[in-house]
Amino acid sequence: MYNYQLQQWLLFFFIYCFLGWCWESAYVSVRKRQWVNRGFLKGPFLPIYGSGALAVLVATLPVREYPVLVYVFGLIGATLLELVTGICMESLFHVRYWDYSNQKFNYKGHICLSSSIAWGFFSLAMIYGFHKPIERMVLGFPYRFTNAASFILTAAVAADFAVSFKTAMELRDILDGMERIRDEMKKLQRRAEIIETFLADSAEKRKEERTEELRQIREKQQMYKERLKDGIRRNVSVERLLKRNPTAASNKYGVSLKEYREQFLKGIKEEIEERIKR
Repeated sequence: MYNYQLQQWLLFFFIYCFLGWCWESAYVSVRKRQWVNRGFLKGPFLPIYGSGALAVLVATLPVREYPVLVYVFGLIGATLLELVTGICMESLFHVRYWDYSNQKFNYKGHICLSSSIAWGFFSLAMIYGFHKPIERMVLGFPYRFTNAASFILTAAVAADFAVSFKTAMELRDILDGMERIRDEMKKLQRRAEIIETFLADSAEKRKEERTEELRQIREKQQMYKERLKDGIRRNVSVERLLKRNPTAASNKYGVSLKEYREQFLKGIKEEIEERIKR
């Protein structure tokens, strides 16, 4: 069962990426009551499911004759993969593209007990159920077809990942810029409050200087507000990425991410209303 060639492992990976995408997209679409093309990538692939499936296969290799151990090892292997992937993605992009913060017994939103339990049952269903027909199908492919299919899929998913990675970095830069502007506005507001406090007790000449300084601060605040609005400019690729990940969250850019999401949803609503008027 486990003596696979590299190309076969790759096909298993892409098959489970696709099946995971089908499941996630259907589940989220039902909950949102609208179609959601789920995932980090644009195409119909969710790498976390493909990686999870391979992790389950590898983790359960020595114990496949023992269902209880298959459950436990599959649960542990898939959960560790989900945790490491989540931490790495948040460290790089400062955004969690899946978030379990609203679930009980979660760890920093990356993993949670209910998800881990589900991974365990998925491991049982996979090893003793649907992996067997998938295995027969893949092993039945001609050698040339397996090579060609694995090469084409690898190239396509790699290209998709490169584009999605670039988009995720653009989102990080947008949120970082918005956050820095917001920090500057807070500093200016604190400075303005201090000046207003001392204006009443200042001498006339000093009061004029303070008043002029306050005017300059207000001008800077207005400038930063305009820059913040510009930071929430329409970016179709970024908006589609957020639409594919409706539960995305961020500890570092939480406020900015919420504001950006609200603005692009507002933009989508305005576009729909405009089309209806036409």
